[in-house]
Order: sequence, then C-alpha cells, then structure tokens
Amino acid sequence: MFLPMSRAPAPDPALAAVLRRLRKDRGLTMESLAFKSGVSIGSLGRIERGRSSAAWSTIRQLADALDVSMAELGGAVDAENR
Repeated sequence: MFLPMSRAPAPDPALAAVLRRLRKDRGLTMESLAFKSGVSIGSLGRIERGRSSAAWSTIRQLADALDVSMAELGGAVDAENR
C-alpha cells in the first residue's frame, strides 16, 4: 500500500510577527531568546521571518522563554490574523 508523503505545514506569518514582537517587547535579542529557549538561532530566524514552520514543541519552548502561555500566544496570533 502506498502512503503519500505528508507535507509540512506552511509557515504562519502571523506567528512570525507575534514572536518577533514579543521578543522585541521583552528587550531580547535573537541570540538571547535562542539561548533561553534552547531553539537554535538559525531556526528562530527562519520562524521569525516566516520562512519555516515550527513544531508544537518548539513553539512551546519559545512561549515559555517569552513567559507567555500557549493560550496567550494563540490569542495574539488570532488577533494578528484579523
């Protein structure tokens, strides 16, 4: 039986904008957020530029490092999409 390869979800520009804004609002550099979250700076840069989607675990690491709940982050992304 042939199973088609699943495609990775498309990057979310709203998530990218919210993460970048939260990072800047907290006075964090990309380097400091990468260190604090355990996400590589390359991955963080691609996510913030909307060039790469992120796994839920990565989003949770970033939310924790930014001191926001997943619910708050989701609400901010929803608001960005409006």
